[in-house]
Amino acid sequence: MQADKQLSKEIDANVPTAARMYDYYLGGKDNYAADRAAVGKLDKVVPSTRRLALNNRRFLQRVVRILAEDYGIRQFLDHGSGLPTQDNVHQIAQRVAPESRVVYVDNDPMVLVHGRALLDQNDRTAVIHADMRSTEMIFSHPDTQRLIDFSQPVAVLFNSVFHCIPDSDTDGPMAVVRRVTERLVPGSYAVMCQLVSEDPGVRKFVTEFMDQATQGHWGRVREPKDVEALFEGMDVLEPGLVEVSTWRPDTDVAPRQLTDEWIEFGGLGRIR
Repeated sequence: MQADKQLSKEIDANVPTAARMYDYYLGGKDNYAADRAAVGKLDKVVPSTRRLALNNRRFLQRVVRILAEDYGIRQFLDHGSGLPTQDNVHQIAQRVAPESRVVYVDNDPMVLVHGRALLDQNDRTAVIHADMRSTEMIFSHPDTQRLIDFSQPVAVLFNSVFHCIPDSDTDGPMAVVRRVTERLVPGSYAVMCQLVSEDPGVRKFVTEFMDQATQGHWGRVREPKDVEALFEGMDVLEPGLVEVSTWRPDTDVAPRQLTDEWIEFGGLGRIR
């Protein structure tokens, strides 16, 4: 399985990564010229991407706060977490309940470096360098075992990451979700969203462009029905699966997606 390949710990500034491109869209500084060049090319075809990235980040912040405040979740396992930015999962959860515990997982070596530096003084949070598809390795990792009690409810996060992995019977999004959720007790939660488009031309362009730009570290832009299938067997909580800027917005004037050539689509599911 591709997920079992040894991950490189070297940072290659010449090859864009989804994590660093996302960081640039969010106004971060942990990105390189190659990432910014890829963003420039992408924006020519899908110009709403910066707004989409910002709205996706706000969705993550809302859903984590709601999980902690309204559903009493104190354990979070964040797959494909990306580079640390403002108001990370552990900061949001621990503001609600200081005892909250968070494990971040990412295969980008830059995430490991910056994440561990940020979390050095926080013993309830850890960063694991792993492919999100390496379920056994993630769940058995000493930091996961130290921080997460799987006899209690856990929130697993797959926020804007499944478009980064291709379809596969053993390592595709559906297989990953099944492997992870079958290890969780009822009353756990899954946050899942990914980039989708109803336009075949947009799906084809972005999939091919990102696959080439990242040298194969990409899956595909999918359709809403593909995301809906990931929640099979779960109770999808209100307002259902939606464009994420409309998922329980804080106010009626919260920013919305301006165009719909592609959107971030998903929601929150409760595991039965």
